[in-house]
Amino acid sequence: MFRVVDASSAPEAALPSPPGVVVGVASAAEIARNESWLDTATFTLTEDTCADRRVITVDSVPETLAELRKRCEHWPQASSVCDDVLRAMTPDVPTLAAVVTESLAYSTLQAGPEFARWLAERGPARMPEIPDPVQAERDGDTLLVRFNRPHRHNAFSTDARAALLEALTVAQLDPSVTGIVLSGNGPSFCSGGDLAEFGTFADPASAHLARTRHSPALALDALTAKLGRSCRAQLHGRVLGSGLEMAAFCGWVEAQQDSLFALPELSLGLIPGAGGTVSITRRIGRWRTAYLVLSGRTVGVDTALRWGLIDATYVGAQPIGQ
Repeated sequence: MFRVVDASSAPEAALPSPPGVVVGVASAAEIARNESWLDTATFTLTEDTCADRRVITVDSVPETLAELRKRCEHWPQASSVCDDVLRAMTPDVPTLAAVVTESLAYSTLQAGPEFARWLAERGPARMPEIPDPVQAERDGDTLLVRFNRPHRHNAFSTDARAALLEALTVAQLDPSVTGIVLSGNGPSFCSGGDLAEFGTFADPASAHLARTRHSPALALDALTAKLGRSCRAQLHGRVLGSGLEMAAFCGWVEAQQDSLFALPELSLGLIPGAGGTVSITRRIGRWRTAYLVLSGRTVGVDTALRWGLIDATYVGAQPIGQ
């Protein structure tokens, strides 16, 4: 279901529940006069500058609507599930409950026809074996954790998840660790999940249990609760999918000017599955998160900083803009 509504008017009294993907359209002046649609809509589009996190400013509303409609009609199940999950991510939802909700929805889509179609289009894939996919070392009281598959833009694999979780678990258990820096070797921080592994799960239930019982997202969330801004992510290059989702859990996120951010999961018939519906929504709201997923568009550092997706930019090892 994909609906476009005039956000300058009052919402209809009898919207279906759940309402599905509802995109509002209005000028900034109309939004200022009447905000009644903003909470109801999946997000609202305008061509005017607008700081409201429920509103997305785009160059062309008609072109964006056409692109969104095409994507939502091609992946109707994933689009609807994405909207359902994000509407459930209210600020008071505990992290574990939110991650479990996301994972159950993700597993549902893994068993669905849209993901099966993507797998058929991709064809057979080989899982490369990469030694030391994550590096961890101490620098005084700080644990430096680096993704280490540079020739694959640090695509996130099962072995990388295990190694990352091991490093984060050590940090949780060792009281002498007072800081963490998460980064990546090579041209990118992390380009998201390794597509060669997609579809190799034994069954959706087993995949759900693996995601929720061995979750770097939950570990990062716990470390941020413990260390605050001393749990940091330093980003550069491609910051996509699970890479962005995990980084967003950190208490302080800084990025180089070459960084590019996106959530491309819809094109696989899926939604974010590494905690992003939780971590990114907490940073930028469910509306902008929905826009990133449903549009598949990439944003740069300026937009990420303005939205709050990152906290600062940096050159080399020195963050600026704090």
